[in-house]
Amino acid sequence: MNRVDRPLVEALEKFIEDVPISFHVPGHKAGVLSDLPLGLRGALRYDLTELEGLDDLHEPRDVIAKAQEKLTALYSSEQSFFLVNGSTVGNLAMIYATCSSGDTVIVQRNVHKSIVNGIELVGAHPVYVTPSWHEESCSWGIVDLAKIKESLSLYPESKAVILTYPTYYGVVSDELKEIISCCHDKKVPVLVDEAHGAHFIIGKPFPASALELGADIVVQSAHKTLPAMTMASFLHIQSKLIRPERVSKYLSMLQSSSPSYLLMASLDDARAFVEGYNESDIHYFLQERKKYIEGLKGIPRLQVLEVDDPLKLILRIDGYSGYEIQQLLATNGIYVELADTYQVLMVLPLLRETTIYPFESVISKIKLAVNRLKVSKDTLPLIETLKVTEGVTRLVHTAKTLNQLEQSWVTYKSSIGRVAAGSVIPYPPGIPLLIAGERITEAHVSTVKSLVQLGAKFHGDIRIDDGHLLVVNEEMEE
Repeated sequence: MNRVDRPLVEALEKFIEDVPISFHVPGHKAGVLSDLPLGLRGALRYDLTELEGLDDLHEPRDVIAKAQEKLTALYSSEQSFFLVNGSTVGNLAMIYATCSSGDTVIVQRNVHKSIVNGIELVGAHPVYVTPSWHEESCSWGIVDLAKIKESLSLYPESKAVILTYPTYYGVVSDELKEIISCCHDKKVPVLVDEAHGAHFIIGKPFPASALELGADIVVQSAHKTLPAMTMASFLHIQSKLIRPERVSKYLSMLQSSSPSYLLMASLDDARAFVEGYNESDIHYFLQERKKYIEGLKGIPRLQVLEVDDPLKLILRIDGYSGYEIQQLLATNGIYVELADTYQVLMVLPLLRETTIYPFESVISKIKLAVNRLKVSKDTLPLIETLKVTEGVTRLVHTAKTLNQLEQSWVTYKSSIGRVAAGSVIPYPPGIPLLIAGERITEAHVSTVKSLVQLGAKFHGDIRIDDGHLLVVNEEMEE
């Protein structure tokens, strides 16, 4: 395989070769003062700061600039950026770059909590659009074109449309290009949280990226599907409606002023990895994936579901929740990406031709684990966790108003009909079941109870131990 240039990685290697003596931050002094395990300590030699020859992320002119230029060229964007604070900071920056306090913004309802947080921080007024239920994966998919058209008709003053593509479960939409064109016809930019799609640049058999389909800003978690470190992400802009300088301004404000060179090096490396990914690699990946899936399908009672993104795989066992399956696999040393009511989700490795992965061992372990389960168990109830907010909806209170209202904790039952003072977020995947400012319905409470009973974990304003939610005091509501 041909080695693709990695400007920042090569600069770091050259710097370390000279055995530099540190009289600068960070305080571990290239790992000399660290008591971390030896394997971790070795990486600290590369945990550097803005030194001669290593450039500066906030004013890139040398190796970081070259690395980002290569990223821009690969993704055919107008400008691409390294993100060291995860896709979260990219989502925040794209919202700040397009929206102001009081602006209306159309938002796909099954967005990540970082989108909801960004809208709250900027003070915009969200209009939430519920996507269609994806029957095959038992999850929420992408909003359809008709709902976006309806939303734009109802709220023509909207400053942006924010979408998630693909979904956490690897589901995409064949209407995305039309949705983007429809928004652009009305001079409304489309912002896409494409956290799970950094590898789409490879092309078939993977879906097309939202960037390729015309989205204005696309944020990708390189660490989710490419070999980058956790938090290492990309942001791409390609727009006639938003200036790159505006995005750059907010990234400079929101990202750490002491960016990690380890994270940036891993981004440079991840870009080189995907740039060098060739037809032989694709063939090998698909071959290994096929053998793995065939092996799993040979296990009695185990159901295997393929979705739009070949890197995602869903496993189910009749009568067992995903939380139970997750625990079963973990006790056998197999750790999945997430569990929900019905299933677990696996993120497969994007193998190169030279990489060997222990698929056969995994199949054997899963087979042994499944064979230990009881033969029969009651079928699980269907819980469509966003069915509680169908159609196009707005919040009863904005975040700014909520902060001025008195709040209190009440039991699940007593919360019905009240306005939520905080969000309730099953995690993962981090998609809010209840958003602060929404009216709590019986369906919300029923879903919360079911998820708690099944063993779901939550972020946000929920007290699982005594069954309470945070609400706005009744006398203060409109």
